[in-house]
Amino acid sequence: MYELYIANKNYSSWSLRLWLLMREREIAFTERLVAFGGAAWENFQKISPNGRVPCLIDGKTVVWDSLAIVEYLAERHAGVWPQDAAARAWARSAAAEMHSGFAELRNRCPMSCGVRIRLNENPPALQRDIARIEALWGDSLARFGGPFLGGKTFTAVDAFFAPVTFRLQTYALAVEARAAAYAARLRDLKSMREWYADALAERFRDEPHEAEILALGSVLEDLRQK
Repeated sequence: MYELYIANKNYSSWSLRLWLLMREREIAFTERLVAFGGAAWENFQKISPNGRVPCLIDGKTVVWDSLAIVEYLAERHAGVWPQDAAARAWARSAAAEMHSGFAELRNRCPMSCGVRIRLNENPPALQRDIARIEALWGDSLARFGGPFLGGKTFTAVDAFFAPVTFRLQTYALAVEARAAAYAARLRDLKSMREWYADALAERFRDEPHEAEILALGSVLEDLRQK
């Protein structure tokens, strides 16, 4: 049985990616949630070589970094990447772009599932990131027929873009109709709805994350447990 170490579901976009992939592909694992900050987080950093989530433990093997974990799972489980070679090449490229890019979206719109935010600014750099996401999603859905980015089934590339769908919701970021429909489709997955419900149920607040959000915009609504 794999052990998957993750952090708070309200904030941790990187945790969501692997958790969601494993749930949707029905890869069994034990969830180990370690809250940001405090003694538990310090202890976790002794487990993960880079001190970050997600981290996968498979017996004596420790795998860290999201892309490395995906490839480790792909060697052992069918369906992690699209079966079609062209779709698989596209999916790997798009997931890698998400892994290393979209800095403005990440920095200006940090994930916080349970709140609704009005941004103080919507600069051109953020608009370019959103336009690039629209182009990627539109290209894939047109080429491979949907409903997912690699075709008929959910794969790792969908997992990599899943946090974006929560960001669109949190910050009311407008996207074109096809992208909006895809985002809604992901948020409606059973595993996504479960993650979202768990995020709203969390009572823990990480002060650095909360301060970051308040510096970037105004909180219009907070749906989390008090």
